[in-house]
Amino acid sequence: MFPRLEPRLSSVQKPIQYVGGELNSTVKDWHCAPDGPTVRWALMYPDAYEVGLPNQGVQILYEVLNECDWIVAERTYSVWPDMEQVMRTGDAQGPIPQFTVDAHRPVRDFDVFGLSFSTELGYTNMLNALDLAGIPMHAVDRTDDDPIVLAGGHAAFNPEPIATFIDAAVLGDGEEVVLAISEVVREWKTEGCPGGRDELLRRLAVTGNIYVPKFYDVTYGADGTIEAVVPNRPGIPFRVTKHTLMDLDAWPYPAKPLVPLAETVHERFSVEIFRGCTRGCRFCQAGMITRPVRERSIETIGAMVENGIRKSGFEEVGLLSLSSADHTEIGEVAKQLADRYEGTNVSLSLPSTRVDAFNINLANEFSRNGRRSGLTFAPEGGSERLRKVINKMVTEEDLIRTVAAAYSHGWRQVKLYFMCGLPTETDEDVMEIADLAKKVIAKGREVSGRNDIRCTVSIGGFVPKPHTPFQWAAQLDAETTDARLKKLRDAVRDDKLYGRAIGFRYHDGKPGTIEGLLSRGDRRVGAVIEQVWRDGGRFDGWSEHFSYDRWAESCATALAGTGVDLGWYTTRARDYDEVLPWDHLDSGLDKDWLWADWEDALNPDATDVEDCRWTPCYDCGVCPEMNTEIQIGPTGRSLLPLAVV
Repeated sequence: MFPRLEPRLSSVQKPIQYVGGELNSTVKDWHCAPDGPTVRWALMYPDAYEVGLPNQGVQILYEVLNECDWIVAERTYSVWPDMEQVMRTGDAQGPIPQFTVDAHRPVRDFDVFGLSFSTELGYTNMLNALDLAGIPMHAVDRTDDDPIVLAGGHAAFNPEPIATFIDAAVLGDGEEVVLAISEVVREWKTEGCPGGRDELLRRLAVTGNIYVPKFYDVTYGADGTIEAVVPNRPGIPFRVTKHTLMDLDAWPYPAKPLVPLAETVHERFSVEIFRGCTRGCRFCQAGMITRPVRERSIETIGAMVENGIRKSGFEEVGLLSLSSADHTEIGEVAKQLADRYEGTNVSLSLPSTRVDAFNINLANEFSRNGRRSGLTFAPEGGSERLRKVINKMVTEEDLIRTVAAAYSHGWRQVKLYFMCGLPTETDEDVMEIADLAKKVIAKGREVSGRNDIRCTVSIGGFVPKPHTPFQWAAQLDAETTDARLKKLRDAVRDDKLYGRAIGFRYHDGKPGTIEGLLSRGDRRVGAVIEQVWRDGGRFDGWSEHFSYDRWAESCATALAGTGVDLGWYTTRARDYDEVLPWDHLDSGLDKDWLWADWEDALNPDATDVEDCRWTPCYDCGVCPEMNTEIQIGPTGRSLLPLAVV
């Protein structure tokens, strides 16, 4: 498509994001298979290039697929409104369809169109890409000439709101399953595509690991709740299970990280040092659905860092996971990497660190090359009572002791992350955030002897997520959320002693309400998404493009006559007996365990749920049901020294 596209690039902002050719990108022959048919994937992160290119999940799958000599994998991203207009206007040949950035091939020409959703607010971008690509929006209208539309990522653990638009969904880790899917597609193509796309989808579904919505019927009761979700043909499993990749050392990806041509949200090379989390924070979907914990060894981490720097030229390396400081050998990883790269331009960083996992020696190792950025901690709840509700076992004394150590060793900036709208929360719980921030500043001034101490308070709205103990909780309405945050903001700003030292960042409650609708919605919500898109909805994850009124009006229109509305999906609490839209999708977590944990959250006398990495199993169900196990060190090994060339 590039000859048609290139003459129009000068008319759009940031044309560089559409040209491809990044360092380590791959362009393969369309018929690359040495024998037999070629299987072709178009991979999409449904957001702008600057957000999508750094996404590690897409980069890993792109590399894993392209390593096979019979698979072509290319990337596509959401186009900005100016480029959308150019594409819809087109040229003498007609509209310019959604294209890949690698070889600028039409997305509709591929066998599989795979989309990775880390947030549900990307759903309207998916519809826009389907429409631009010329792929029928509704799965039921597609023919054998259309690709299989496949959803993955964390949002795919409840794909029901987009069940009308996708052909299939994958739960869990993607490295192995994309190859398994490719094998099924290749075998079907080798046989001459018997039975068309319906037979291909059946072959995927009967594996028990690929969810195909069209093979399940949903019935509703008079009160609007789901009565049942059942297979509608023989051989289709009643429950679809997630994929779990064991032995991360055997999959050291990305080995050839993509280096963007334009500025992106992350300018670094990232190494995932372990996957999964068993801390048991009740609000955290990522921690629940990625169990069990699987660590990479210190040797593999060192090799990945060295290779990534050499292949990409990045000078910042992020050691990523849900709680990076919990790696059993994080101290040795930090020290030995710092030793290896001391005196170079390479800097190491950890993402948000748990208060109870932080130590000053670790922080000093990561700042040894002189780059000392602010530290970020996430207490999540303003009061100790609320932190007990969410199973975030961090006391005020823990936080003050941690920030005191940081400020006394030269740090001047600390960022604290909280949530508003957590179950059982009161105004008083939120107001304690201000008190905590003031105590942090006071302690920082005391231990450092300086007045230029800063603390930034960042607050996000709580959204109940599937497959967590809070999946039954009522979501706080946007009006109450906004009122609490305004009260908190005023309390911070009006304090003459500390107000100027405390930064305050938050979003209003309306985007969170829509995220809640999409997070716990069922198939009826698909009509809302489509209506929003038809009314111009794009890039709903961006505040400047998001319109709450558009979503609210679309809910009123699309849900008319169904007996349910926006509040029914968001601010309504659920009971144990209610069939949830995702109950037929198995994350490994036992529903009775989740419910018991939810009841413990509401019981002030309940004991904390410890991290099962260090304590006996507490029967969440993942390991026996998924036939997996926790994989942690210490290994006692060391990084091999690198000879200086």
